[in-house]
Amino acid sequence: MKNFINWVGKHYLTVLFVMLWVKVVVVTWVGFNLTVETWLDFLVLLINPMGISLLLMGLAFIFKKRFSMIGVLIAYVLLIGLLYANLLYYRFYIDFVTVSVLMQLNNVGGLGPSTLELISPFDLLLFLDIIFFVYVWRKTKHTKWQPTMPHKKKYVALSMVLIMMTFSLALMRNPYVLQANYDREQLVESLGLYNYQVFNIINSLQSPMMKVVASDKSVEPVTSYLQGMSDAKSDYFGLAEGKNLVLISLESTQNFVINRKVNGEEITPFLNSLIEDSYYFSNIYEQAAQGKTSDAEFMIHTGLYPLSSGSVFVRRPENEFISLPKLLKTKNNYSAATFHGNSINFWNRKQMYPSLGYNQYFSEEDYHITEENSVNYGIKDIPFFEQSITHLSTLTEPYMASFLTLTNHFPFLLESEDQRIPPADTSVDVVNRYVTTVNYEDAAIERFFDLLKKEGMYEDTIFVIYGDHYGISQEFEEGVHELLDQPETPINHLQLQQIPVIIHIPGQEGATFETIGGEIDIHATILELMGIDEDQRTNFSENLFTRDPDKPVVFRDGSMVASEYAYLNNACYSMHTESLTEEENCATYLETVRKELKLSDEMILGDLLRFIE
Repeated sequence: MKNFINWVGKHYLTVLFVMLWVKVVVVTWVGFNLTVETWLDFLVLLINPMGISLLLMGLAFIFKKRFSMIGVLIAYVLLIGLLYANLLYYRFYIDFVTVSVLMQLNNVGGLGPSTLELISPFDLLLFLDIIFFVYVWRKTKHTKWQPTMPHKKKYVALSMVLIMMTFSLALMRNPYVLQANYDREQLVESLGLYNYQVFNIINSLQSPMMKVVASDKSVEPVTSYLQGMSDAKSDYFGLAEGKNLVLISLESTQNFVINRKVNGEEITPFLNSLIEDSYYFSNIYEQAAQGKTSDAEFMIHTGLYPLSSGSVFVRRPENEFISLPKLLKTKNNYSAATFHGNSINFWNRKQMYPSLGYNQYFSEEDYHITEENSVNYGIKDIPFFEQSITHLSTLTEPYMASFLTLTNHFPFLLESEDQRIPPADTSVDVVNRYVTTVNYEDAAIERFFDLLKKEGMYEDTIFVIYGDHYGISQEFEEGVHELLDQPETPINHLQLQQIPVIIHIPGQEGATFETIGGEIDIHATILELMGIDEDQRTNFSENLFTRDPDKPVVFRDGSMVASEYAYLNNACYSMHTESLTEEENCATYLETVRKELKLSDEMILGDLLRFIE
């Protein structure tokens, strides 16, 4: 045993490097479930952790005169910690940590009260060897011999050669990989986790300069593109002009729950009945990124895409925005208020809401919140709406009022006395609980409508009710497929990203629209109904009443779906056969995807709307 300890001590750097390399390869292949189909994919998987791991571990001794075992060990522990942080984050969000996410950790829902849901017993294998390496270091630090310092120049040269090889192979696999920096899965798959993290840091340092160097000429390519987009009106234009506007964000609510029964009971009985007298859009996809609910708010208010990394609410709250509250105020002197039973600082709303044009914000300090009437992230939805009525009655009409529900938030916790239907009986507990919290949310919306009718605040109002983003991540989707009795396929996964969009105008007959669209399109649809015709188009939102079904719905990771084709996981699928097809069938759509994401990012990061009069 002593000889083995001495051998490990003498080859400390090599052993640590090999262990790190093995862990990264295994986690990338198994934990991140990335594509490995060809010999090139396998070669990339093996090579991409090498150069950057050597370089980062080498920082512990490259600038020192002596080799530091403890320094290399600390570097090893930090790199394992970064690997594990990304693994946990990926399990829920199917995404990777970015610099922007690290700067807004207090807003990353799901990784606080629900971490136990994401941890696997096998995770211990990532950390057990650290105890052994600490033991080796302690045993050898007082010996007469010390590990030999590697030749620094050769060490750095080898690291750089391997890094250059990694980037060369990545470009062979996908020539657009460095341009599409929003496609983090492709970046990690091609460059490796640690190279991706360095690449992300460099991009994060560049983005603040975009606002500094922007000028009125910077907005010309954007306005030129936007002018070419359709502004067709429908027979619904101005149908709700002058009415109060109430937006209701359904936390984590996916469209599969609508008109769905579990054990003979409807999950959303009130919404199901409301749809009969409403405009129901049944084929709308959520498009939120790392900002989740704040991304949904941003898209609906501005018609711009969210940022690929972090949240606009946190990164660019001081920007100039052309938003729903501002347009309504200009058109018909609307007041605007927003209601949320959480902290005013969550997702930086205290700073962002004034930029969007809100003049009132009701947060947790405006509600009577107790241990009995709260759960998970804040006040339960039923008492939230009950207490909101008093605040709503103080608004000057006409008004725009936005409500954010909370109870249906991962990990979907609800006391038994509040559960109105039994949990589902799938093999995934998260999915089973989800059914009960969605049902509670549905009952809360019904209670809100009853109170509005009682107070005479219902008739002269248009209600826009929408799911903000998915609730069941891919980590737990097996239970949903089980619930829906469907196979687990890329197209079925895609369709689970659909959200309900219900627009209710009292007195109007209901209709169901199967138009394919995205969450961003709610913005233009509201303007259509409110009778607002912008002098100059400043967003990418499409009116759902007239939207071209062949126009792709753009997702923040660079994927897309249209009526005929979908581009998912860097592959083209036919929506009719649900099978792989030639990539050229998706090529034209992907040009639109890249163009719109690029221009939207330039508008936000450059604050270009300040140049539009």
